[in-house]
Amino acid sequence: MKNFKMFHIVLLILTLCFLSACNNNESASGGGGKANTEKKLKIGLTVPNLSNPFFVAMSKGAKEVASKYNAEVTTVSADQDLSKQTAQIEDFITKNVDLILLSPFDSSGIAGAVSEAKAAGIPVIALDGFAEGGIDTVVMSDNVQAGKLAAEHLVKQLHGKGNIAIIDGPPVSAVTDRIKGFNEVIKKYPNIKVVAKQNGEGNREKALTVMEGTLTANKKIDAVFTINDEEAVGVQIAQEQASRQNEFFVVSVDGAPSAVKALKKGGSFAGTSAQFPNQMVIDGVALALKIIDGKKVDSKVLIPTKFITKDNVDSYSGW
Repeated sequence: MKNFKMFHIVLLILTLCFLSACNNNESASGGGGKANTEKKLKIGLTVPNLSNPFFVAMSKGAKEVASKYNAEVTTVSADQDLSKQTAQIEDFITKNVDLILLSPFDSSGIAGAVSEAKAAGIPVIALDGFAEGGIDTVVMSDNVQAGKLAAEHLVKQLHGKGNIAIIDGPPVSAVTDRIKGFNEVIKKYPNIKVVAKQNGEGNREKALTVMEGTLTANKKIDAVFTINDEEAVGVQIAQEQASRQNEFFVVSVDGAPSAVKALKKGGSFAGTSAQFPNQMVIDGVALALKIIDGKKVDSKVLIPTKFITKDNVDSYSGW
């Protein structure tokens, strides 16, 4: 009888040990599976310059993406240096990111780095401008429309005649499309004469310098078109320093905080075609995830712009 009881005790112990081992194995295998399915999404975002509010707004969009997808997003600034942006993409490849968001400083110059990323099997989504090298798609504002809206407002304010200056920008498709849209409207008005066209490089300091030269070379200017709001600020500074505030007005593209402030203050800044940079990032990631899942996406996705003036600035949400 005693031996029988001992046998049952030993059997009970062996059974408990067996069940414990099974539970541990299930826990281990289940935990491993869960870890694999919940692998953190790694995203690399490179922009031309984080001193520009437009690209700061993009970085805010990246934070929204990080929160929405529980993703790890690395945002870096190329500081308007092609070699630096190339190195940043190569670093993303080395870190084995799941996708790359690229706002190109130089659309053609960045082609080699894009090709490297594609060879590594990493989707590359261009933002705010086309890039060569085999990108999967580009998400950008309808920049032709943005240029047209600015030109239409300028023409209306000038009643179809006057001397204008154009402050151009970096060699990216976003800029060339704005100029294209602007010119498509202006060419319909033979009494509007372009007396100067200079490259402001997309920043206020350079725009200030080139506008100073333009004002020196031209006694009469009726309006100025700049490719972004940062240039518009530089133009206004040159205008004020030359005491020619009442001579001409400025139209632009972006919808930046500086433009909102200028419109509410009143003065020579007449309006801007507003973009939505944070939405570009959000849409770009959504498209990249579709690509990763093997789905097809459009080669170009355009986000409409909206022209903002003093009359509707209070209803504009801004960046």
